[in-house]
Amino acid sequence: MTEIYEALSKIKSRPGMYIGKPYISILRHFLVGYQFARSELGIELTEEEADFYEHFHDWIQRRFNVRTNNSWANIILLFTRDEKDAFEQFFKLLDEFKQRDKSLDGNGDKAGKSYMVVNGKRSKGA
Repeated sequence: MTEIYEALSKIKSRPGMYIGKPYISILRHFLVGYQFARSELGIELTEEEADFYEHFHDWIQRRFNVRTNNSWANIILLFTRDEKDAFEQFFKLLDEFKQRDKSLDGNGDKAGKSYMVVNGKRSKGA
C-alpha cells in the first residue's frame, strides 16, 4: 500500500484522477478514508502517517492562531478564498508541517487565543 505522502504527491499533481476535484473538503474525506481503510485491513500506520494524523490538526491551529474543534480542512478553508485555493494552500502547509520543530508538538495550550471559530466563522476569542 502506498504511504500517505506518496499518495498526496500523486493527488497534488493529478487531483481529478484521484479525488475528482481539487477541493480541500474532498481531500480531507480521502484522508479519513485512507486511515479507515488501513485500520480495517489491519495495516498499521507508518511513523510519518501516525505523525500526520496525530499532530497536523493541532499544528494547523497553532499556525493560524485559532482554537476550534473544526477540522484542519475547515480551518484552512476559513483563511483562503475557496475550496480550490484551500486545496493548494494545504500542500504548502503540509511542506511546512513536515519541516516543523517537532519539540513543539503537544503544546496545544500555547495555541493562540486571538480567534475562535464559531459556526464556521472567525470571532474574537478570549
